[in-house]
Amino acid sequence: MLNMRAIAFGALSGELLTTAQIRAADAHAIKAGVAGISLMERAGAAVASAIMSRWAARAAAILCGPGNNGGDGYVVARRLSEAGWPVEVFVLGDPAALKGDAAHMAGLWEGTVRPLDSFKAERFGLVVDALFGSGLSRPLDGMARKAARSLCESDCVVVAVDVPSGVNGDESGSEGPCVKADLTVTFHRLKPAHLFHPARASCGEIVLADIDIPDGWREGAGALPEIVQLPRLTLPETGHDGAAHKHGKGRLCVLAGPPGATGAARLSATAGLKAGAGLVTLLCPPASLMEAASASLAVMTKSVREEDFRDTLAANRASALVMGPGAGLNETLKARVLAALSTGMPIVLDADALSVFADDPNVLFAALHDRAVLTPHTGEFERLFPGLLDASASPVDAARAAAAQSGAIVLLKGPATVIAHPDGRVAVNIHASARLATAGSGDVLAGLIGALLAQGIVPFEAAQSAAFFHGEAGYHLPPGGTAEDLLDILPGVLSRLSAEQDRLAALARLKPPA
Repeated sequence: MLNMRAIAFGALSGELLTTAQIRAADAHAIKAGVAGISLMERAGAAVASAIMSRWAARAAAILCGPGNNGGDGYVVARRLSEAGWPVEVFVLGDPAALKGDAAHMAGLWEGTVRPLDSFKAERFGLVVDALFGSGLSRPLDGMARKAARSLCESDCVVVAVDVPSGVNGDESGSEGPCVKADLTVTFHRLKPAHLFHPARASCGEIVLADIDIPDGWREGAGALPEIVQLPRLTLPETGHDGAAHKHGKGRLCVLAGPPGATGAARLSATAGLKAGAGLVTLLCPPASLMEAASASLAVMTKSVREEDFRDTLAANRASALVMGPGAGLNETLKARVLAALSTGMPIVLDADALSVFADDPNVLFAALHDRAVLTPHTGEFERLFPGLLDASASPVDAARAAAAQSGAIVLLKGPATVIAHPDGRVAVNIHASARLATAGSGDVLAGLIGALLAQGIVPFEAAQSAAFFHGEAGYHLPPGGTAEDLLDILPGVLSRLSAEQDRLAALARLKPPA
């Protein structure tokens, strides 16, 4: 798998780039005096190093394409051969037609070169796919398509250079067949295909190699999506010092649903307490009051009737509000969401609070503001923004467009969660365990965001931080763990993350000035 924990904790820088932006970074390096052949040598050396650190020497085939990806492949072939590996190179097209840096690297290869149509995957223990990389924007065809199919049917180890051939680096999907890699080695920064399924599933383990692009490459790149990293996060106060008071740590309200459906709201409310909100109140329909009150000793409960919902929020002095988990799809909920938004307070809209507007999302959009955080999964996202995911190259593009259209922070949940601001800023949280795919996990996330909002953290930062904390808790969730188990894990997670952030800050202070 992609080493999400290492990247998220700051071992690697966190921007997410398109293929065009990667090409621009390469061009910047060359303009700054770095030879193109040096970049290619570093890239191929990184691939060879990643291979040799994982597998013992075995018969290896290097499939080289007609461009720079193929040039990287020639470097890999040379490096592996120098290390004693038996290596054969298979090329797509005429090697004599290669140009520039790729031609130079092909000229340094002293071994045999065979046409791709003679490649037989079953003859090799490891195959390096250096056919196309991220630059291909059309389906594989001809011999490349045949080679990809052969690799899919074989038992050999497959290593992709940059992205598996047939995958567009800018997109979360792929048209037609593509190479299925066990390891993908990419360079400088990750691309959307490395993070988002189904393209992500074709990459296998992912290694991000630093090829020493000089500083200054970000100039003119615009607003770059950033991978959420611990040192940049806002953590709730977890220390023992100071004169804190519960009312000074924020008052979070969570709207509960009808009897028999209060569990989701109770998960959100308890998560809010665990994440540091000073006081959390479940606003319950009268019929649900006893059910909710008997389920928790620390969460307060208040009955909410049909009066103006703004008065209810004012009476409870709410600093922030979570609406939607288990709330029920009805006109009352719709009216309460609109009333709450009219106050301008920080608010998390999840689950039913989103789906209740599926018949006319513009009613919701007209009321939203950038202190609101929408937390849809893909199904809820489709109800509010029909067709947008399918029409977008990746969830990054979809979430950014949704935030601009709605005027709110949009947190699009998934194995890689995208957080988008209406002003165009985007962050991607890849720090999450698949064990979070359990009922109620999203309700816990909504409560986490609400707690940070209640403590005065700005919504875009609150959404990023909560997604990361939630993901870290998932790594401590045992097999079969439930959303309730997440609640027990959260305090320890926040304490450990706070200590880790302090350690990293101390190390940064010890670094000598540049």
